[in-house]
Amino acid sequence: MKYETLKNEDGVYVPIAPETYPTDNPYEHRVTVQKPSKSNRHYNFDETYPYIDRSFSYLIQRNFIGPLFIWFVINVANRLKYGLRIRGRKNLHGYRKQLKGGAVAICNHVYQFDAPAVKQALQPLRNIWIPMYAPHFNGGQYWFVRYVGGIPVPETMGGLRKFDEAFDHYHSKGEWILVFPEEVRWDYYQPIRPFRKGAFTMAYKYNCPIVPCVLTYRERKGIYKLFGSKEIPLMTINVGEPITPDKSHTRKDEVDRLRVVAHERMEKMAGIVENPWPSLPEE
Repeated sequence: MKYETLKNEDGVYVPIAPETYPTDNPYEHRVTVQKPSKSNRHYNFDETYPYIDRSFSYLIQRNFIGPLFIWFVINVANRLKYGLRIRGRKNLHGYRKQLKGGAVAICNHVYQFDAPAVKQALQPLRNIWIPMYAPHFNGGQYWFVRYVGGIPVPETMGGLRKFDEAFDHYHSKGEWILVFPEEVRWDYYQPIRPFRKGAFTMAYKYNCPIVPCVLTYRERKGIYKLFGSKEIPLMTINVGEPITPDKSHTRKDEVDRLRVVAHERMEKMAGIVENPWPSLPEE
């Protein structure tokens, strides 16, 4: 893959030269799991993990303390440090009936607070559940990833069954799921990387819409220079029209079709004319 093939529409801001990122593996981990300073906590990501946690402590933190933290700390940081703007909410207005039973939101994975940004754009007053890289739940950001709605991707088949049961449960309540189909976070990366199957398999299974979101960048100017260095861009989250699965197709064919359609849609939303990565990875 060569970044020379990347072409954008006029006016698209690229904060960091793509050539500084990997060219061969779009799923290379570039974010180090933070180690906890003092903790004896250690989860095993198998059938013993509480994928559906009904404990009083969890419910209080997930439904009250967590949302307050997001509203008064994370959302404020998103507005001040990242100048977060939200565009395209009107694209959902004609789909209220279809979205009432839940949806799978997808987004490029490009900065620390992208999950709260998606939640702020789509469902600020409702729960969103997010499959996440399991080691973070034993790391220094444990509280944040767990109470923002994170559910660790299991490491065993027994855990996978419980994981699936949890998402079946949350979807049955009409709650939304957020998946980053690029899988790993590359900070301030502009091209759209190949998509894994997970989000699209969920959408097919639940026969619910996919809501594509794309984070794009703006140059840091004006008062925002007080809240971050010039190298850190300002963020805009763009909400696209939902994509509906066609259940008349086989799962494999439809999942691949959804991946391609969503990838192309998000390229357009990002102002990309020619993307250096394909829609689907070489599997």
